[in-house]
Amino acid sequence: MVAQPPVDPTMSVRPALLLVALLLSVALVTTGAPATSAREVPAASAATPLVGNITGPTVMGYNSHRDFGINGTGGPAYAANGTLVGNVTYYASVTGANTTGVSISPTESAIVNVSGTQVLLTVGNVSEVLTIVVELASVYQTNNESLNLTYDVTVVEPYTLTMTILSTTSATILAFTLLIYLDGTLVGSVSIPSLTGKQSYAATFSYATVSLGSGYHTFTASLVNQHGLVTFANGATTYSYTFYITGAPPNYTLWYVAGAVAFFGAVFIFLTRVAARRRNPARK
Repeated sequence: MVAQPPVDPTMSVRPALLLVALLLSVALVTTGAPATSAREVPAASAATPLVGNITGPTVMGYNSHRDFGINGTGGPAYAANGTLVGNVTYYASVTGANTTGVSISPTESAIVNVSGTQVLLTVGNVSEVLTIVVELASVYQTNNESLNLTYDVTVVEPYTLTMTILSTTSATILAFTLLIYLDGTLVGSVSIPSLTGKQSYAATFSYATVSLGSGYHTFTASLVNQHGLVTFANGATTYSYTFYITGAPPNYTLWYVAGAVAFFGAVFIFLTRVAARRRNPARK
């Protein structure tokens, strides 16, 4: 018989260890740390921050209504290329000391393009400062961002100009626009409807401002472009009205204070001299 070489006991152990190591590696690959769920993935930040604004008049007259613009872009609702992929919504309200007769409409709506949307503000007959409050919300899937905006509007008693317009012809006069100037500067217009033959029409223009200085001011309106077919009640094609604004009353407070100081100063000097004479009687 051919003698067999001695068996090395480590030869049988090494394959076993290798097999165990391979099995452990497979187990770690297949059952390793649990995969991160979708909820645990950090949300991507917005491509651009949410920005917005409110535009419109800063002064309104009693019982009037005006349009205001609300705009909002950016935030999660907008992709990096500027495309609207989610929703931008505004929520509007009005605050003030007296909100009787005050409203804004609509109070909630989507902003679907970069030009924004419009709301209508109606005010009452109280002189005060109203504040339009708007919350913008930019939402895409589970991501959202909000922004708060405010806009102040001063409500004042307006200057009112009333004019009577007469049709001088038997024919129908088509609707036209009457321009109004204040001290030579265009400040607004009045829409005149169609007039039937010989019809009269009362046109009213209200001008709200807080910046007119003291002195004389003149409203002017002209019907020259109507070629004599329409005139004002006095038969003229130009109408003007001049009014005067008094200046603020003089502030006499400084003079009152100065007078009081001078008076008490004189009293103090007088008493000081009297006291000095009593302390030093004349020698005989």
